[in-house]
Amino acid sequence: MGLDATFKERLASEEPLIGTFLKTPSAMVCEVLSRADLDAVCIDAEHAPFDRRDIDACVHALTHAGMPAIVRIPALRSEYILNALDCGADAILAPHIASVEDAQFLVAQATYGEGRGFAGSSRAAGYMARGMADHIATSNARVSVIAQIEDKAALDNLDAILAVDGIDCFFIGRADLTVSLGFDNPNEQAVITAVEHVCRTAQAAGRRVGMFTANIDELPKWRALGASLFLLGSDHSMMLEGASGLTSRVRAHF
Repeated sequence: MGLDATFKERLASEEPLIGTFLKTPSAMVCEVLSRADLDAVCIDAEHAPFDRRDIDACVHALTHAGMPAIVRIPALRSEYILNALDCGADAILAPHIASVEDAQFLVAQATYGEGRGFAGSSRAAGYMARGMADHIATSNARVSVIAQIEDKAALDNLDAILAVDGIDCFFIGRADLTVSLGFDNPNEQAVITAVEHVCRTAQAAGRRVGMFTANIDELPKWRALGASLFLLGSDHSMMLEGASGLTSRVRAHF
């Protein structure tokens, strides 16, 4: 798609999108990541210590640099969705969507006219510079809603969850799915089979799928099964890999 396409439009096009997780509450790290050839950065407020001010600063740094900002909220609560969207996030990634009711609640709380509270003073609304009608229309057209599938209950309710309108992508949380299925290895065949099932079912329903995998050699397989959003690694893993690689190269000279 063209360079002026929104993240939501690119997600709908099913082109492969590559992002990473941000674990460090730092606008400076966001600035650094914005210089990389990424399609999005996901602020991980579920598993890292982000408060609202951290999310605000990181979303600002990313979007100011032209990098789409996804916020993985800590839990499925209206205030978390509202806070992230008012800060100007391009997308919400909601964990543990395990039922139709969860999926419907997520969509409603992210959508004006269904459940999202309005404030014209937020960054998303241009700090009062944008009229109500303009902001409502722009936001509803721009914001992406991503539901994380990571529970055995979600597999049991998969067809119904995939049928909920207003969700742009279903993101497979393989680690939590592994634990929910009673395993401690994401490469267990039963886990792989479950991930394949989600991909095939979503593909048949015409829905977009995303995922994390620690093994990038798997990507061609998941791409062939319809996955298009890949959030891989994190700023932490990149720092560890970079530092370990540096010391390894240096020690080879001693």
